[in-house]
Amino acid sequence: MNAGIWYALGAYVLWGLFPIYWKWLQNVSALQVIGHRIVWSFILLLIVILVSKQWTKFRSTLTRRVLGVYLIASLLLSVNWLVYVWGVNNGFIVETSLGYFINPLLSVLLGVIFLKERLRPAQWFPIGLAAFGVIYLTWAYGSLPWIALALAFSFGFYGLAKKVSPLGSLYGLTLETGLVFIPALAYLIFVGNAGQGSFGHTGIGTDLLLIGAGAVTTIPLLMFASAAKRIPLTMVGIMQYIAPTIQFLLGIFIFKEVFTTTKLIGFSMVWIALILFWVEGVFARRSQKPAVEAV
Repeated sequence: MNAGIWYALGAYVLWGLFPIYWKWLQNVSALQVIGHRIVWSFILLLIVILVSKQWTKFRSTLTRRVLGVYLIASLLLSVNWLVYVWGVNNGFIVETSLGYFINPLLSVLLGVIFLKERLRPAQWFPIGLAAFGVIYLTWAYGSLPWIALALAFSFGFYGLAKKVSPLGSLYGLTLETGLVFIPALAYLIFVGNAGQGSFGHTGIGTDLLLIGAGAVTTIPLLMFASAAKRIPLTMVGIMQYIAPTIQFLLGIFIFKEVFTTTKLIGFSMVWIALILFWVEGVFARRSQKPAVEAV
């Protein structure tokens, strides 16, 4: 099997299993978890850059425009991480998975709005169906499924920022975590001095998990970057649903979250929309091949 497929599979499976890791840190506030995730991720990524002797090349990329784009990206990513960890540790794993099921369709819509990309007529139906599914869930809940929407929009706009950013995965994530490293470290020092910090006060197991948050964050991202260079984007697109599917199954069967008939109807609309969008894309690519070959 292509090494790229293994890298992609590893990345998506690890992302899918994230809820288990964050559940182990349920006794730590989500804000502190994100603080440690940022701090240890930056330290680990910086070590990778220094060991691989890329520091000079990395520094040469730090222009004012690059810093501006990545500051926006880092804030969006921090919000995404915070909402995700909070959602997982407060019993909303199923709803977090919905956010990542919605995200691909939202990303397409953002491309249309901000990058002037064009959709084929048949692509509008699945996007509309997914939107109707969210509206239905909102009506059924009596309130917006804000966790799912916050995750979808924060990651969608993060993807948009990355689309116009010039750096690769390693440099990009290093800069993103580096830009919020000082605020994150300052917050952790503040809560530690106030006697409210978890690090160093709740056992060696928790300390190791907080330190390990850096590796847990960076390893699948670097695996994904390697996969994206080795396999077609269409395959990456198909495989991206592995992570939210695993998260959904964990929420239902491992953590016993309630999944009512109402939720099933709303989720099904989103799932059907994704299937229709993918099938339409497959047929569109096949119909284009003969024209390309004829030319």
